[in-house]
Amino acid sequence: MKTRNRRSYDATFKTKVALEALKETKTLAELASSYDLHPNQIRTWKKEFLANATKAFEGDKTTKLQIEKLEKERDDLYKKVGQRTMEVDFLKKNLKKLNLL
Repeated sequence: MKTRNRRSYDATFKTKVALEALKETKTLAELASSYDLHPNQIRTWKKEFLANATKAFEGDKTTKLQIEKLEKERDDLYKKVGQRTMEVDFLKKNLKKLNLL
């Protein structure tokens, strides 16, 4: 018995098929036979496409919030590094004074 390797499709192909399914110019069976897919696969891609359609419009806001959060975290870390550097310099200076006495 032969084992069949799973086929994988890129996002462009899935989008193309989902959009054609949304147009409803052809039935799912016709689309399935023209793209050599199972109708359930096309139905799944169509549902997934519709469920994630809102992400196309909220990408900028989400990205902007993530960037702001990361910039704040970076600034906090720079402050901590600066403070630690000053503490180390202070301790080195005091150790030198103690060794000279």
